[in-house]
Amino acid sequence: MADSFDEIELTRGTLRFRALTSGFTSNPDGPVVLCLHGFPDDARSFRFQLPAFDKAGYRVVAPWLRGYEPGSQPDDGDYSLEALGHDVVAWIDELGVDRVHLVGHDWGAAVTYVAGAIAPERFESLATIAVPHAARLTEGIRAVPVQLRKSWYMTFFQLRGVAEWAVERNDWALVKRLWRDWSPDFTLPEAEWSSLRETFEARGVKKAMLAYYRQNASPAVMLGWKTTAAMKRTTVPVPTLAITGEDDGCMDTRLYDHVFHDEDFPRSVEVKRISGAGHFAHQEKPDELNTLLLGWFAGC
Repeated sequence: MADSFDEIELTRGTLRFRALTSGFTSNPDGPVVLCLHGFPDDARSFRFQLPAFDKAGYRVVAPWLRGYEPGSQPDDGDYSLEALGHDVVAWIDELGVDRVHLVGHDWGAAVTYVAGAIAPERFESLATIAVPHAARLTEGIRAVPVQLRKSWYMTFFQLRGVAEWAVERNDWALVKRLWRDWSPDFTLPEAEWSSLRETFEARGVKKAMLAYYRQNASPAVMLGWKTTAAMKRTTVPVPTLAITGEDDGCMDTRLYDHVFHDEDFPRSVEVKRISGAGHFAHQEKPDELNTLLLGWFAGC
């Protein structure tokens, strides 16, 4: 790759998570920012944020989430948001710090809300990109029913066997389509796609990626007919910045008008819309997002 980052290994029990890092040499006493990627992506999703945050005096860690490597695939197949939230708390313990700023995109955003609800005392701030508060998503869908059409892939991913075949068919053409649909004005560089393909083709990763949807985003969950542990964690007592791209083809930006309640965020919540950006706003407009996030960290 054109750029390179240092790497460390984080653990939780027997699970091992590779993580990109920046700033640990240049800012040995700097505050820590932990960045969580989503689907279909990996830790390099934050390749524009790591050097910018490092330059601003932070230590930055971007792990591969549970299941995105063979070493982090649990024997019990648990990819619930609750389990992922506890992964985050374990990583903070392992990093030897009391509190971090937590940034999450897509599934990483969903995990961010849950982690903030599980252990609010471990976070200086939360910032989420592209996914609203999952505990209130059913309310958002009722207000913005077109979201069900945009979420067609979540239903498709429930089809065991068929989804496994389709998602990898023709060099992951379905995944490429999702990138185009979700961020219509953004083209992922070919070198980044090659790196992502290596992640997706590693043993067990395809199964893990689909398990996220099967355990946390089935039609029954999305429509409120089934309640998960994460959905019960409505209260997030950490200052929270929720970022949405106005042109997001995955999560309709209008959801953000309906799923954030002041009582759920007793230490404040702020919604910021990014014009001319879709689902991957932090990659589409990195300078704008970096300025926004650094200002957020400094104010918390």
